[in-house]
Amino acid sequence: LVDQAFMPRIIEGEVRVMYVGDTPVEIVHKKPKEGGVSATLKSGAVYTRYTPEDPLFRRLMKSFSRDIPQLLPSLGLEDHPLPLLWTADFILGPARHPWSDADGDHYFIGELNCSCVGITTQLHLTRLVAAEAIRICLAHRDKRDDSRMVRGNMTGSAAA
Repeated sequence: LVDQAFMPRIIEGEVRVMYVGDTPVEIVHKKPKEGGVSATLKSGAVYTRYTPEDPLFRRLMKSFSRDIPQLLPSLGLEDHPLPLLWTADFILGPARHPWSDADGDHYFIGELNCSCVGITTQLHLTRLVAAEAIRICLAHRDKRDDSRMVRGNMTGSAAA
């Protein structure tokens, strides 16, 4: 359970960074409808898309890229790959040196999501997602040993 304080600047929107494995593939600024705090399309939010290389998000991407290698170990999942498709959502908050950008903005992580990531508006990413899925499967196949799976059943030895 994470107790996160209300971030009043949510009215300015949230920044979602979409990843395929460890590769950032898209940034979306999700701005709520005037007077709202919800950043969903259904609520009337406006989405503006950027590339991960956009200078507007250089500091955010540099900072979070340094954190990614610690994500899985901090959750006790160091032997697992990053999710195939996942997002990190950030909300603007008060400046915090040295992480703030030139405008004094500081991004706070609001959510990591890998259980319900929709890509219906990013169908151009399907080939990249498929290529990463194949890469993960091949890496897993190369690492497996006799104590893994035999015909879909968990076993302690290849003879079982």
